[in-house]
Amino acid sequence: MIIVFGLLALAVVTALYRYLWRRLIRDTTTGWGQARRIGTTVFVVGPAVMFAALFAEVGHAPFVLQRALAWPGFLWMVLSLYLLLAVVAGEVARPLLGRLLEHSPWKRREPEHPEGDAARYASRGYPGVGATGHDDERLAPLTEAPLRQLTRTEDPAPAPAPTRRLFVSRVVGGAAATAAVTTVGLGTYGVLRGPSVKRVTVPLAKLPRAAHGYRIAVVSDIHLGPILGRGFAQRVVDTINATQPDLIAVVGDLVDGSVKDLGPAAAPLAQLSARHGSYFVTGNHEYFSGARQWVEEVRTLGLRPLENARSELAYFDLAGVNDLAGESTGQGPDFDRALVGRDPARACVLLAHQPVQVHEAVRHHVDLQLSGHTHGGQLWPGNFIAAAANPTVAGLDRYGDTQLYVSRGAGAWGPPTRVGAPSDITVIELASKQA
Repeated sequence: MIIVFGLLALAVVTALYRYLWRRLIRDTTTGWGQARRIGTTVFVVGPAVMFAALFAEVGHAPFVLQRALAWPGFLWMVLSLYLLLAVVAGEVARPLLGRLLEHSPWKRREPEHPEGDAARYASRGYPGVGATGHDDERLAPLTEAPLRQLTRTEDPAPAPAPTRRLFVSRVVGGAAATAAVTTVGLGTYGVLRGPSVKRVTVPLAKLPRAAHGYRIAVVSDIHLGPILGRGFAQRVVDTINATQPDLIAVVGDLVDGSVKDLGPAAAPLAQLSARHGSYFVTGNHEYFSGARQWVEEVRTLGLRPLENARSELAYFDLAGVNDLAGESTGQGPDFDRALVGRDPARACVLLAHQPVQVHEAVRHHVDLQLSGHTHGGQLWPGNFIAAAANPTVAGLDRYGDTQLYVSRGAGAWGPPTRVGAPSDITVIELASKQA
């Protein structure tokens, strides 16, 4: 079944790339000239590098190879997506533009004169050619060759204008390529410059008046890896520290790689500063990267892992559960272990990577769950897919007596690009209803 699925997926991808090549390369060029050869090469090398980057990451290839392939491979992946969307949208504009040109003057290649060179020369007043268009038999041997040479040097034929169909293909193809490149460029710049800060006020009925205005900095989905490294981690840390939070919550998907490869990239996390400390729970990507080693690594960096555990803080209980991906190794979430036996009169804030875990949180009477995982969809229209798999894609929502806040995350997985889902670090300001 895996082989069949793989072959089917390969056939679909091949068909999509053939469609893109046809619209962007074949339909916009004439013959196998340099432009078509270069374009075809791009459409062969691009997918090859993309699949190589995917296989290198999934297969845990040497990290230096992953880094070499990641930038071109994953950028080609996201560029392909938006080229496809733009070209499909262009199918609507194509017939409209064609009809518009039908009602406007269109310069086509001038057809050959039906009576040949002699008539053309006569019309231009050359001697030795009769007005009827027939060559003078006596002068033809003397004039024909010189006249042809004169025509080639002094009256060159203009380059043929493109046909209406070729013109339409070039306009639509050029617009599609421009839109896709611009979208990917802006989306990549948005990730690399670092996340912005969001501030959200969340009222909690059980929160004491003394805790009114308590600030929790929530960061998720940093995804340190072959592309986002130490410099990106430093930007995230600086942004968090600038908010001067009371507590920092790192809610999973910190890394995409082993401690050996990414330990130096994660080192700036040791600089995180909050009055009541920094806490960490695992995300699904930690279990692809050696969760046990990363839990110990973040501990050495000064973060406190909450592995199905609870910490009783001054004003509320802070609990954390492992990610669902840990179930395959016997390290899954255990809500009973984290929440059973607590004082129900105290407010409870739960750190859980995936929003879908809110249903268990409701059953255990949690007041507020903080999550990530969705990236807000990361790449439009991925938000629709994320909405189908998660109860909440981004922002604050309520389920029974439990409130759920989902961060869009600080980094990006795969392509270092976000479209329609800007990255964020959220400062949750708790509000007491007694204040």
